[in-house]
Amino acid sequence: MSTLSPAAKKRHYMLKQARQHWQLYLFLLPTIVYFLVFRFYPMYGLQLAFKNYRAVDGIAGSKWVGLDNYRYFFAAADFKTLMFNTLSVSLGTLIFSFPLPILLALLLNQLPSIRYKKLVQTTVYAPHFISTVVLVGMIFLFTSPSSGLINKIIEAFGGKAIHFTALPRWFVPLYVISEVWQSTGWGSILYLAALAGVSPELHEAAVVDGANKFQRVWHVDIPGILPTIVIMLILNAGKIMNVGFEKAYLMQTSLNIDASEIIATYVYKRGVLKAQISLSTAVGLFESVINMILVLTVNWISRKVTESSLF
Repeated sequence: MSTLSPAAKKRHYMLKQARQHWQLYLFLLPTIVYFLVFRFYPMYGLQLAFKNYRAVDGIAGSKWVGLDNYRYFFAAADFKTLMFNTLSVSLGTLIFSFPLPILLALLLNQLPSIRYKKLVQTTVYAPHFISTVVLVGMIFLFTSPSSGLINKIIEAFGGKAIHFTALPRWFVPLYVISEVWQSTGWGSILYLAALAGVSPELHEAAVVDGANKFQRVWHVDIPGILPTIVIMLILNAGKIMNVGFEKAYLMQTSLNIDASEIIATYVYKRGVLKAQISLSTAVGLFESVINMILVLTVNWISRKVTESSLF
């Protein structure tokens, strides 16, 4: 009779499996090292959010100030503006960029011609590979008040040229439209893969029952990819506060800064340009906590409503 405890038996079994399949664990080693070095070790610096960091004192030696950095940020005159701008960009992007890849995937899935389908896929995937710098350059080029294509069209219909990149009210629409154009095609790949897993027998049964294409999409395709949609919604909810810094910063001008100054650009300016490391760390941690709360909330609601969830 074995005298080993259940915990000891489990450890013994795991060690035995590791010895037998050490090659597989060796393949995992680079990933483990990556997460340890670039994900877990930097978390040591989170304490800076509660300290007044001075380079000469180091992280451990800097003075502990508690929640002073958060009080300063919440009491700042531009706090409400930062939150409003960040949520405007992120929610606008989510509202338009989340459903469109699903719609595109459903439409592509109905195309009978394989050659035409591949042509459309190649066309809509291409914008994803354009760098952010080039994309913003295109935005400035197309919206130029003197030579931009969009203003030329407006003037051709008798309108007056609009300086889009100088007007704060146009920042969010330009950001969202460019994001949708660049990400919709690439985002549809996952849903096309999910649609490929829908059983053809369900479609055959629906055809026998007299269902048309729209009814088959509504009652077969969408329920088939619903778990994927839910998972992607949860993941996107966790990025609401993380608006892309590169595009927002590159699109920012002195004239539209009232609408383009978001939390990401604020952290960069405070942390890098003004060397306020503790404040920028506190703001970054604030973003992460809000995102975590949103992920947990959306995941809980999804589990209750659709019985599909991330965890």
